[in-house]
Amino acid sequence: MKEKWLQWVTQLQSIAQAGLTFAENQYDTDRYQQISDLTADILHNYTEVSYEKIKDLFTNETGYQTPKVDVRAAVIKNKKILLVKEKVDGKWSMPGGWADVNSTVRESAVRECFEEAGATVNTRRVIAIHLASKHNGPLSPYTIYKIFVECELIEKSFKENTETFSSGFFSLSDLPELSIERTTRKQIELCFEAKKHKLFETIFD
Repeated sequence: MKEKWLQWVTQLQSIAQAGLTFAENQYDTDRYQQISDLTADILHNYTEVSYEKIKDLFTNETGYQTPKVDVRAAVIKNKKILLVKEKVDGKWSMPGGWADVNSTVRESAVRECFEEAGATVNTRRVIAIHLASKHNGPLSPYTIYKIFVECELIEKSFKENTETFSSGFFSLSDLPELSIERTTRKQIELCFEAKKHKLFETIFD
């Protein structure tokens, strides 16, 4: 039931956003804005997401609402995977984040590795495309596609940055506490499985 009400709220916000884009008179605009504000209030009161973040990422867009894209880099060397310690929660995840406007998936993976882990990489292939609500928690007020990209390490030298405390390589049997909103154990296992095969068919929801 918890997931169902969130689906209703996100659908209402999608309708409100489209309505605000295409409304032809002030009366309709005001009503759609009320719906948008109401969805933000509901989410703020019934989720762990701050009101500021909801307004910034959920009700502040214009045009037809589409999913957000989160690109994660799978850098595996000597049977260990590269992880970064997130400043936002002190837990670990694969390097990654929101894809930038006018940036390709390849460019996003390379950039995130360098900025968060100090790692220079080459991209090889897309391992998987996940709908975050089916694989990661907690529940999010917006739809997210998570793209996992297998990368080959060239060199690594961690640099101080605004997003991560540190970076390191970990075996599957010795994983630190994960930031499951960003990376789960099953997703890491999937990346290790892909690494074993010269040919691997991309998995997607």
